Amino acid sequence: MSKLDGNERWKTKMLLPEHHEQYQARNETPKNNRPTQEELTLIRDSVLLPFMIIMANNSVVEIQNSKNVLRSLIEGFLQLFLNKVREDQIRINRELSKRNIRVHKDVEADMVMYYKYYCRGYSEKFGIMREVVRSEIRVRLKKYAYELTSHSMDKPR
Repeated sequence: MSKLDGNERWKTKMLLPEHHEQYQARNETPKNNRPTQEELTLIRDSVLLPFMIIMANNSVVEIQNSKNVLRSLIEGFLQLFLNKVREDQIRINRELSKRNIRVHKDVEADMVMYYKYYCRGYSEKFGIMREVVRSEIRVRLKKYAYELTSHSMDKPR
């Protein structure tokens, strides 16, 4: 606050409208630092995809150690799935980096995982329950499986 803020004569008599606008613009804090809905989706995806990669890696190891007759087929499908998820993770991380957004794991308590994200100077903490993660991963698995199978059906034999 300057000495002239309380002086009404300064406000009305000596200040040009352009200068008043510049003064207001300089003193206002930017309110547009909050993430958009699209950015919140990117943040959520950046949290979920590493879990999907871990699940797929564990499944690959389990299949490699099994005596299943279709082992090579399942392992090939899992590798395609892993490649697709990793591509999406790289794309999302690049997009978050381009938008100046960082996500860090904070703490885990009572079946809730807390994450903190920083978005252009704005900081927020959010939690996601393990059950929500599991159900979201199930939905994503179906989506990826559909994409991979529909893509392979389109190829001529």
